[in-house]
Amino acid sequence: MSDTPRNPKTSPQRIIPIRAETNSVGGAGSHEESVSLYQKTDKIYPREVKGLYAKWRWVFVWLTQIVFYGMPWLIWNDRQAVLFDLEARRFYLFNLVLYPQDFIYLTVLLVISAYGLFLFTAVAGRVWCGFACPQTVYTEVFLWIERKFEGDRVRRMKLDKAPMSLEKLGRKGGKQLAWIVLSLWTGFTFVGYFSPIRTLFHDVISFGLGPWEAFWMLFYGFATYGNAGYLREQVCKYMCPYARFQSAMFDLDTLIISYDTKRGEPRGSRQRNVDARSVGKGDCIDCTLCVQVCPTGIDIREGLQYECIGCAACIDVCNTVMDKMGSPRGLIRYATLNALDHGWNSAQILARVKRPRVLIYATVLLLIVGAFVTGLYNRSPFKVDVVRDRGALARMVDDGYIENVYRVQLMNTTESTQRYRVGVEQLPQAQVAGGDELVLGPAEARWVPIAVKVPPEDAARMGSGAHVITLVVEQLRQGSQPQIDVREKSTFMVPR
Repeated sequence: MSDTPRNPKTSPQRIIPIRAETNSVGGAGSHEESVSLYQKTDKIYPREVKGLYAKWRWVFVWLTQIVFYGMPWLIWNDRQAVLFDLEARRFYLFNLVLYPQDFIYLTVLLVISAYGLFLFTAVAGRVWCGFACPQTVYTEVFLWIERKFEGDRVRRMKLDKAPMSLEKLGRKGGKQLAWIVLSLWTGFTFVGYFSPIRTLFHDVISFGLGPWEAFWMLFYGFATYGNAGYLREQVCKYMCPYARFQSAMFDLDTLIISYDTKRGEPRGSRQRNVDARSVGKGDCIDCTLCVQVCPTGIDIREGLQYECIGCAACIDVCNTVMDKMGSPRGLIRYATLNALDHGWNSAQILARVKRPRVLIYATVLLLIVGAFVTGLYNRSPFKVDVVRDRGALARMVDDGYIENVYRVQLMNTTESTQRYRVGVEQLPQAQVAGGDELVLGPAEARWVPIAVKVPPEDAARMGSGAHVITLVVEQLRQGSQPQIDVREKSTFMVPR
């Protein structure tokens, strides 16, 4: 076994299986004893902490939850502002109406999120995990509810050890009820992004909820209840893949929560306002408060660990202790490994932010964001899809005309009524039936049959077989609206 000391509350103890053998004159005997390699992990009771980073955590809690719970209730152009209507195959994002053909924008948005995560991690470690991750946010809210019903850390520990009583049942039951209500409301809000939330609310209170809506509401509510109420740090330590590959994005100049070993060691208690060096000790008084406030139960003094989510709770509590002891703040602080080794100040740390790795991430991110915004800005206000009618590829009609039938899908991506006209290129004498003036309402999509006929002399000149043509869909001007044309290639068949 390793000689490195480990925290028994957070680290499993490995026990090597033992085989014992005994030999005697009369023969040999042996027996094998198997023991468990791991011990059960104790429940973590995070201590409440106050300070600068705790305030920032609650700022992000409020911001994220106001956006999440409030966005579905916003009205935009007489409809829900943000709605991913899977049944109608339309995504509404304020003034944008996106169709399945716009899936590329979702792909680019995911790429932007990934590069943003790479950039933030290279600069400041797991700052996303510590302040804005949904798991962190909901765990913070659930812990706040737990403290309201069960008290602070010491009271919660005593309550769990105490035998069942009316007081314990009331406190535990009240906490569970509050958790369940919040979880169900979270599941309801999540489903409200995919089904109009006002209609959904009416269905819930009238017990008319559909089976799939009910399933996803309960599923997401149960996930919130289980992850934030019980799994908590287990999600961050074992279920989240980010904890495993974050080290690939770290370097010696990445800002991480660090314990200043040179200043803090050797640890030991002392009286207030007594200089630590005068008694042969470091600034750390070994109060273990940094461990008690950690939501994952690690000891930051053991160095950088993948379980650390970067919430900075240990910084807040350590600064409070340093204030009481009359020592300068920053024993635990945001710093880089190079800064700790070389004793750099804040200006020197910030100067190292402009390193090649960060600049490359930032440049690529800006280019992708620029292309994304440009693509959205130049996006056509309508979309066209042309499909040949396979039931009638080509036929001869009155007066010897050759007719081909097409099915044209028009998609109005604006929030106003639009008029269109369909024409054809390469065939100047062709007649187009069904495409003179088409009217589509706001965000309407429609399949329109279009018949293209050419006179017999043109058909004879073209010859039999398939000929490439271009169908032109023209958006008719309304006032000062610019002229917009969309061209789609197809084929015109001339029978033998």
